[in-house]
Amino acid sequence: MPSVLFVLTGADHWTLNDGTTHPTGFWAEELAAPHRVFSQAGYDISFATPGGVAPTVDPASLAAEANGGQDQADSVASYLASIDETLRIPGRLEDVVPTSYDVIFYPGGHGPMEDLATDGASGRLLTAALDAGTQVAVLCHAPAALLAARREDGSWPFAGYRMTGFSNAEETEAGLAAKAPWLLESRLVELGARYSAGEAWGPHTVHDRNLHSGQNPASSEQLAREIAGDL
Repeated sequence: MPSVLFVLTGADHWTLNDGTTHPTGFWAEELAAPHRVFSQAGYDISFATPGGVAPTVDPASLAAEANGGQDQADSVASYLASIDETLRIPGRLEDVVPTSYDVIFYPGGHGPMEDLATDGASGRLLTAALDAGTQVAVLCHAPAALLAARREDGSWPFAGYRMTGFSNAEETEAGLAAKAPWLLESRLVELGARYSAGEAWGPHTVHDRNLHSGQNPASSEQLAREIAGDL
């Protein structure tokens, strides 16, 4: 049976450049849709967070306007409730063995900008998974986790890789770009990523070797289906 590990942020806020905090966590759709795809494809599914803390769902991601209407918002919330028993007792990210999984999947939300972007255990996991040929997937703001990856010589393992992630244009339209300590697209490009973006808020995925990335929540199901179809 193939297996997938969902690595989720343990943060419930994002610290803005004026020192205030923005409530966040993981984005509901970005866990629910891929989890459903992998579950239907027969994958064994596990969760991990930094320190094994119970992950927080971004409250904004459960709103009707974030899901294309109340019916879809209710569907996403209901799906998360159906997996809550295992979701609230994740494993410790620090204990993960990357070769134990076929896929390591990072959903977004602004939470990864707060913790996973500087989490050494996550960075080591991503580097080891990349080198082992494990399929690595990062969605929306979750490419922030790639920033913590480093080789022993200090180089970035993902330099030269084609990828996408939440764009500067989308962050601006969301009203948070001016308050952000840094912007994901800009930071990825600075480190040497071959970044590309599709239309704002539309589905866009990029695959390069064993790295798979999706631009935004609209890319959630497409990204998971493309990975599940390859294995």
